[in-house]
Amino acid sequence: MADLTNSLLEQVRQALAEGTQLNLSGGNSKFFMGRQATGEPLRLAGHSGIIGYQPVELVLTARAGTPLTDIQATLAEQGQMLACDPPLFGGQATLGGTLACHLSGPGRPWTGSIRDHLLGLRLINGRGEHLRFGGQVMKNVAGYDVSRLQAGAMGTLGVITELSLKVMPVPDRTLTLVREMDADTALAEMNRLAGQPKPLTAACWLDHHLYLRLSGAASAVEGTARTWPGDIMEDGEAFWQQLREQQLGFFAGEAPLWRFSVKPTAAHALPDAPWLLDWGGSQRWLRGEFERVKLEALADATGGQVSLYRGGNRLGEVLHSLPVPMQQLQRRLKAALDPQGIFNPGRLYGWL
Repeated sequence: MADLTNSLLEQVRQALAEGTQLNLSGGNSKFFMGRQATGEPLRLAGHSGIIGYQPVELVLTARAGTPLTDIQATLAEQGQMLACDPPLFGGQATLGGTLACHLSGPGRPWTGSIRDHLLGLRLINGRGEHLRFGGQVMKNVAGYDVSRLQAGAMGTLGVITELSLKVMPVPDRTLTLVREMDADTALAEMNRLAGQPKPLTAACWLDHHLYLRLSGAASAVEGTARTWPGDIMEDGEAFWQQLREQQLGFFAGEAPLWRFSVKPTAAHALPDAPWLLDWGGSQRWLRGEFERVKLEALADATGGQVSLYRGGNRLGEVLHSLPVPMQQLQRRLKAALDPQGIFNPGRLYGWL
Protein backbone atom coordinates (compact mmCIF):
# COMPACT_ATOMS: atom_id res chain seq x y z
CA MET A 1 0.00 0.00 0.00
CA ALA A 2 3.02 2.28 0.25
CA ASP A 3 2.92 2.50 -3.55
CA LEU A 4 -0.68 3.72 -3.45
CA THR A 5 0.17 6.33 -0.83
CA ASN A 6 3.12 7.48 -2.91
CA SER A 7 0.84 7.63 -5.94
CA LEU A 8 -1.57 9.91 -4.07
CA LEU A 9 1.31 12.13 -2.97
CA GLU A 10 2.59 12.30 -6.52
CA GLN A 11 -0.84 13.23 -7.88
CA VAL A 12 -1.23 15.99 -5.30
CA ARG A 13 2.23 17.37 -6.00
CA GLN A 14 1.58 17.29 -9.74
CA ALA A 15 -1.71 19.14 -9.21
CA LEU A 16 0.15 21.77 -7.19
CA ALA A 17 2.76 22.18 -9.90
CA GLU A 18 0.13 22.51 -12.65
CA GLY A 19 -2.40 24.51 -10.63
CA THR A 20 -5.03 21.77 -11.06
CA GLN A 21 -7.99 21.52 -8.69
CA LEU A 22 -8.87 18.05 -7.37
CA ASN A 23 -12.21 16.38 -6.62
CA LEU A 24 -11.60 13.83 -3.85
CA SER A 25 -13.69 10.68 -4.15
CA GLY A 26 -13.72 7.42 -2.18
CA GLY A 27 -16.69 5.11 -2.75
CA ASN A 28 -18.58 8.11 -4.18
CA SER A 29 -21.56 7.12 -2.01
CA LYS A 30 -22.08 10.67 -0.75
CA PHE A 31 -21.72 12.52 -4.05
CA PHE A 32 -25.11 14.18 -3.42
CA MET A 33 -23.87 16.06 -0.35
CA GLY A 34 -22.48 19.58 -0.43
CA ARG A 35 -22.34 21.78 -3.50
CA GLN A 36 -21.70 20.33 -6.93
CA ALA A 37 -18.20 18.89 -7.13
CA THR A 38 -15.60 20.31 -9.49
CA GLY A 39 -11.99 19.47 -10.35
CA GLU A 40 -10.09 16.47 -11.65
CA PRO A 41 -11.00 13.21 -9.86
CA LEU A 42 -8.60 11.98 -7.19
CA ARG A 43 -9.82 8.47 -6.42
CA LEU A 44 -9.13 7.06 -2.97
CA ALA A 45 -11.20 3.86 -2.97
CA GLY A 46 -8.19 1.66 -3.80
CA HIS A 47 -6.30 2.98 -0.80
CA SER A 48 -7.89 0.47 1.55
CA GLY A 49 -7.18 -2.14 4.20
CA ILE A 50 -7.06 -2.53 7.97
CA ILE A 51 -3.57 -1.67 9.20
CA GLY A 52 -3.93 -2.59 12.85
CA TYR A 53 -6.61 -3.89 15.20
CA GLN A 54 -6.29 -4.41 18.94
CA PRO A 55 -9.57 -5.89 20.21
CA VAL A 56 -8.46 -5.79 23.86
CA GLU A 57 -7.58 -2.10 23.56
CA LEU A 58 -10.70 -1.36 21.44
CA VAL A 59 -8.58 0.40 18.80
CA LEU A 60 -8.64 -0.01 15.03
CA THR A 61 -6.50 1.69 12.37
CA ALA A 62 -7.42 1.53 8.69
CA ARG A 63 -6.74 3.30 5.42
CA ALA A 64 -9.27 5.92 4.45
CA GLY A 65 -10.59 4.07 1.40
CA THR A 66 -11.52 0.97 3.41
CA PRO A 67 -15.22 0.09 2.96
CA LEU A 68 -17.19 0.24 6.20
CA THR A 69 -18.54 -3.23 5.43
CA ASP A 70 -15.00 -4.65 5.67
CA ILE A 71 -14.45 -2.92 8.99
CA GLN A 72 -17.80 -4.09 10.35
CA ALA A 73 -17.06 -7.70 9.38
CA THR A 74 -13.69 -7.64 11.15
CA LEU A 75 -15.14 -6.05 14.28
CA ALA A 76 -18.10 -8.47 14.37
CA GLU A 77 -15.72 -11.41 14.67
CA GLN A 78 -14.68 -9.97 18.05
CA GLY A 79 -18.18 -8.91 19.12
CA GLN A 80 -17.34 -5.24 18.51
CA MET A 81 -18.66 -2.41 16.34
CA LEU A 82 -18.27 1.20 15.25
CA ALA A 83 -20.21 2.99 17.97
CA CYS A 84 -21.30 5.81 15.64
CA ASP A 85 -23.10 3.22 13.45
CA PRO A 86 -22.66 5.21 10.21
CA PRO A 87 -24.67 4.60 7.02
CA LEU A 88 -23.18 2.04 4.63
CA PHE A 89 -24.93 3.37 1.50
CA GLY A 90 -25.15 0.03 -0.26
CA GLY A 91 -21.70 -1.05 0.90
CA GLN A 92 -20.00 1.81 -0.95
CA ALA A 93 -19.30 4.05 2.06
CA THR A 94 -15.66 4.29 3.14
CA LEU A 95 -14.10 5.16 6.46
CA GLY A 96 -12.49 8.37 5.23
CA GLY A 97 -15.64 9.58 3.50
CA THR A 98 -17.67 8.93 6.63
CA LEU A 99 -15.37 11.20 8.62
CA ALA A 100 -15.20 13.80 5.85
CA CYS A 101 -19.00 14.04 5.77
CA HIS A 102 -19.31 13.48 9.54
CA LEU A 103 -22.13 10.95 9.29
CA SER A 104 -23.48 8.95 12.19
CA GLY A 105 -26.42 6.66 12.83
CA PRO A 106 -29.56 7.10 14.96
CA GLY A 107 -27.68 6.65 18.22
CA ARG A 108 -25.36 9.64 17.91
CA PRO A 109 -26.61 11.61 21.00
CA TRP A 110 -25.99 8.53 23.15
CA THR A 111 -23.07 6.68 21.53
CA GLY A 112 -21.25 9.61 19.91
CA SER A 113 -20.18 10.59 16.41
CA ILE A 114 -17.21 9.34 14.42
CA ARG A 115 -15.36 12.51 15.48
CA ASP A 116 -15.90 11.59 19.14
CA HIS A 117 -14.16 8.23 18.60
CA LEU A 118 -11.33 9.53 16.40
CA LEU A 119 -7.88 9.06 17.90
CA GLY A 120 -5.79 10.38 15.05
CA LEU A 121 -5.17 10.32 11.32
CA ARG A 122 -2.69 10.83 8.51
CA LEU A 123 -3.31 13.56 5.96
CA ILE A 124 -1.82 14.88 2.74
CA ASN A 125 -2.06 18.66 2.98
CA GLY A 126 -2.13 21.28 0.25
CA ARG A 127 1.66 21.51 0.25
CA GLY A 128 2.08 17.90 -0.75
CA GLU A 129 3.22 16.85 2.73
CA HIS A 130 2.08 13.59 4.38
CA LEU A 131 1.48 14.44 8.03
CA ARG A 132 0.32 12.56 11.11
CA PHE A 133 -2.09 14.13 13.62
CA GLY A 134 -3.05 12.59 16.93
CA GLY A 135 -0.82 10.49 19.14
CA GLN A 136 2.05 12.96 18.80
CA VAL A 137 -0.46 15.79 19.31
CA MET A 138 0.60 17.59 16.14
CA LYS A 139 -1.37 20.76 15.56
CA ASN A 140 -1.22 23.57 13.07
CA VAL A 141 -0.04 27.04 13.98
CA ALA A 142 -3.50 28.11 15.11
CA GLY A 143 -3.50 25.40 17.77
CA TYR A 144 -6.45 23.38 16.43
CA ASP A 145 -6.86 19.63 16.65
CA VAL A 146 -6.43 19.04 12.93
CA SER A 147 -7.72 15.47 13.03
CA ARG A 148 -11.13 16.55 14.32
CA LEU A 149 -11.25 19.47 11.90
CA GLN A 150 -11.63 16.91 9.11
CA ALA A 151 -15.07 15.92 10.42
CA GLY A 152 -17.53 17.59 8.07
CA ALA A 153 -14.82 19.35 6.01
CA MET A 154 -15.79 17.19 3.00
CA GLY A 155 -12.21 16.90 1.83
CA THR A 156 -11.57 20.64 1.60
CA LEU A 157 -8.66 20.55 4.08
CA GLY A 158 -6.64 17.65 2.73
CA VAL A 159 -6.55 14.02 1.64
CA ILE A 160 -7.19 11.67 4.57
CA THR A 161 -5.09 8.54 4.10
CA GLU A 162 -5.35 6.72 7.44
CA LEU A 163 -7.54 6.84 10.58
CA SER A 164 -7.38 5.39 14.08
CA LEU A 165 -10.63 4.95 16.01
CA LYS A 166 -11.95 3.69 19.29
CA VAL A 167 -14.45 0.85 18.80
CA MET A 168 -17.05 -0.53 21.19
CA PRO A 169 -18.50 -3.91 22.23
CA VAL A 170 -21.82 -4.94 20.69
CA PRO A 171 -24.63 -4.57 23.30
CA ASP A 172 -25.87 -7.78 24.91
CA ARG A 173 -29.52 -7.00 24.18
CA THR A 174 -31.39 -4.60 21.92
CA LEU A 175 -35.11 -4.04 21.46
CA THR A 176 -37.41 -1.31 20.19
CA LEU A 177 -40.57 0.12 21.72
CA VAL A 178 -43.18 1.90 19.60
CA ARG A 179 -46.33 3.84 20.45
CA GLU A 180 -48.63 6.27 18.74
CA MET A 181 -48.50 10.01 19.49
CA ASP A 182 -48.28 13.42 17.83
CA ALA A 183 -45.03 15.28 17.19
CA ASP A 184 -45.30 17.78 20.05
CA THR A 185 -45.99 15.03 22.58
CA ALA A 186 -43.17 12.92 21.13
CA LEU A 187 -40.63 15.74 21.51
CA ALA A 188 -41.61 16.24 25.13
CA GLU A 189 -41.46 12.49 25.78
CA MET A 190 -38.08 12.02 24.09
CA ASN A 191 -36.59 14.81 26.20
CA ARG A 192 -38.13 13.42 29.38
CA LEU A 193 -36.88 9.88 28.77
CA ALA A 194 -33.42 11.02 27.67
CA GLY A 195 -32.91 12.44 31.14
CA GLN A 196 -33.43 9.10 32.84
CA PRO A 197 -30.59 6.67 33.67
CA LYS A 198 -31.91 4.03 31.28
CA PRO A 199 -30.32 2.20 28.29
CA LEU A 200 -31.88 4.46 25.64
CA THR A 201 -29.72 4.52 22.49
CA ALA A 202 -32.06 5.95 19.82
CA ALA A 203 -35.32 7.91 19.71
CA CYS A 204 -37.24 9.18 16.70
CA TRP A 205 -40.74 10.17 15.61
CA LEU A 206 -42.30 9.44 12.23
CA ASP A 207 -45.88 9.18 10.93
CA HIS A 208 -47.49 9.76 14.35
CA HIS A 209 -45.37 7.08 16.04
CA LEU A 210 -42.56 7.34 18.58
CA TYR A 211 -39.76 4.76 18.32
CA LEU A 212 -37.37 4.09 21.20
CA ARG A 213 -34.36 1.77 21.01
CA LEU A 214 -32.99 0.21 24.18
CA SER A 215 -29.51 -1.37 24.11
CA GLY A 216 -27.15 -2.66 26.75
CA ALA A 217 -27.13 -5.29 29.46
CA ALA A 218 -30.07 -7.67 29.03
CA SER A 219 -31.35 -7.04 32.57
CA ALA A 220 -31.35 -3.27 32.10
CA VAL A 221 -33.00 -3.41 28.68
CA GLU A 222 -35.72 -5.84 29.68
CA GLY A 223 -36.33 -4.08 32.99
CA THR A 224 -36.81 -0.75 31.21
CA ALA A 225 -39.11 -2.33 28.59
CA ARG A 226 -41.36 -3.54 31.40
CA THR A 227 -41.69 -0.09 32.95
CA TRP A 228 -41.92 2.12 29.84
CA PRO A 229 -45.13 2.12 27.81
CA GLY A 230 -45.12 0.87 24.23
CA ASP A 231 -45.22 -2.30 22.16
CA ILE A 232 -42.06 -4.24 21.35
CA MET A 233 -41.42 -4.24 17.60
CA GLU A 234 -40.87 -7.69 16.14
CA ASP A 235 -38.12 -6.45 13.81
CA GLY A 236 -36.96 -3.25 15.43
CA GLU A 237 -33.39 -3.56 14.13
CA ALA A 238 -34.65 -3.42 10.54
CA PHE A 239 -36.39 -0.11 11.29
CA TRP A 240 -33.22 1.52 12.64
CA GLN A 241 -31.15 0.13 9.79
CA GLN A 242 -33.57 1.57 7.22
CA LEU A 243 -33.53 4.88 9.06
CA ARG A 244 -29.72 4.92 9.10
CA GLU A 245 -29.54 4.08 5.39
CA GLN A 246 -32.37 6.52 4.53
CA GLN A 247 -34.42 3.71 3.02
CA LEU A 248 -37.69 4.44 4.83
CA GLY A 249 -40.61 5.62 2.72
CA PHE A 250 -40.11 9.14 4.08
CA PHE A 251 -36.84 9.43 2.13
CA ALA A 252 -38.23 8.16 -1.19
CA GLY A 253 -38.83 10.50 -4.12
CA GLU A 254 -37.11 13.52 -5.63
CA ALA A 255 -38.36 16.22 -3.24
CA PRO A 256 -35.49 18.18 -1.60
CA LEU A 257 -34.38 16.83 1.78
CA TRP A 258 -33.51 19.41 4.45
CA ARG A 259 -31.60 18.62 7.62
CA PHE A 260 -32.12 20.69 10.77
CA SER A 261 -29.69 20.53 13.69
CA VAL A 262 -31.43 22.17 16.66
CA LYS A 263 -31.87 21.91 20.39
CA PRO A 264 -33.92 18.78 21.18
CA THR A 265 -36.30 20.98 23.19
CA ALA A 266 -37.01 23.30 20.23
CA ALA A 267 -40.71 23.63 19.40
CA HIS A 268 -42.08 21.70 16.44
CA ALA A 269 -42.40 24.08 13.47
CA LEU A 270 -44.36 23.84 10.22
CA PRO A 271 -46.61 21.10 11.64
CA ASP A 272 -48.37 20.47 8.32
CA ALA A 273 -45.10 19.67 6.51
CA PRO A 274 -43.60 16.15 6.24
CA TRP A 275 -41.10 15.67 9.09
CA LEU A 276 -38.97 12.93 10.61
CA LEU A 277 -37.62 13.81 14.07
CA ASP A 278 -34.46 11.88 14.93
CA TRP A 279 -31.70 11.95 17.57
CA GLY A 280 -34.24 12.61 20.32
CA GLY A 281 -35.38 15.74 18.47
CA SER A 282 -31.98 17.31 17.74
CA GLN A 283 -31.84 16.16 14.10
CA ARG A 284 -34.98 16.92 12.11
CA TRP A 285 -35.55 15.98 8.48
CA LEU A 286 -37.96 17.98 6.30
CA ARG A 287 -39.10 17.14 2.77
CA GLY A 288 -40.26 19.58 0.12
CA GLU A 289 -39.64 22.80 -1.78
CA PHE A 290 -38.86 25.63 0.63
CA GLU A 291 -36.93 28.89 0.49
CA ARG A 292 -33.56 28.41 2.17
CA VAL A 293 -33.62 31.90 3.66
CA LYS A 294 -36.91 31.22 5.44
CA LEU A 295 -35.72 27.88 6.77
CA GLU A 296 -32.50 29.50 8.00
CA ALA A 297 -34.56 32.07 9.90
CA LEU A 298 -36.55 29.22 11.43
CA ALA A 299 -33.34 27.43 12.47
CA ASP A 300 -31.77 30.64 13.79
CA ALA A 301 -34.77 31.17 16.06
CA THR A 302 -33.97 27.87 17.78
CA GLY A 303 -30.21 28.44 17.93
CA GLY A 304 -29.69 25.76 15.28
CA GLN A 305 -28.76 25.32 11.63
CA VAL A 306 -30.31 23.93 8.47
CA SER A 307 -28.76 22.52 5.30
CA LEU A 308 -30.05 21.27 1.97
CA TYR A 309 -28.88 17.70 2.46
CA ARG A 310 -30.01 16.19 -0.83
CA GLY A 311 -31.72 17.36 -4.01
CA GLY A 312 -32.58 20.91 -4.97
CA ASN A 313 -30.09 23.36 -6.46
CA ARG A 314 -26.55 22.13 -5.77
CA LEU A 315 -24.95 25.08 -7.58
CA GLY A 316 -26.08 27.54 -4.92
CA GLU A 317 -25.28 27.50 -1.22
CA VAL A 318 -26.55 24.39 0.57
CA LEU A 319 -25.16 24.87 4.10
CA HIS A 320 -26.38 27.32 6.72
CA SER A 321 -24.98 30.82 6.21
CA LEU A 322 -22.06 31.70 8.45
CA PRO A 323 -21.47 35.04 10.17
CA VAL A 324 -18.48 37.03 8.91
CA PRO A 325 -16.12 36.04 11.78
CA MET A 326 -16.79 32.35 11.11
CA GLN A 327 -16.19 32.86 7.39
CA GLN A 328 -12.85 34.47 8.18
CA LEU A 329 -11.92 31.53 10.40
CA GLN A 330 -12.86 29.03 7.69
CA ARG A 331 -10.73 30.90 5.18
CA ARG A 332 -7.75 30.95 7.56
CA LEU A 333 -8.02 27.20 8.11
CA LYS A 334 -8.24 26.59 4.38
CA ALA A 335 -5.22 28.80 3.77
CA ALA A 336 -3.20 27.01 6.46
CA LEU A 337 -3.87 23.49 5.18
CA ASP A 338 -4.60 24.06 1.47
CA PRO A 339 -2.99 27.39 0.51
CA GLN A 340 -3.52 26.95 -3.25
CA GLY A 341 -7.12 25.81 -2.81
CA ILE A 342 -6.77 22.60 -4.81
CA PHE A 343 -8.92 20.28 -2.66
CA ASN A 344 -12.68 20.13 -3.36
CA PRO A 345 -13.00 23.86 -4.13
CA GLY A 346 -16.44 25.25 -3.34
CA ARG A 347 -17.80 21.93 -2.07
CA LEU A 348 -18.75 23.41 1.32
CA TYR A 349 -19.38 27.04 0.36
CA GLY A 350 -19.13 28.98 -2.88
CA TRP A 351 -16.76 31.45 -1.21
CA LEU A 352 -14.37 28.79 0.16
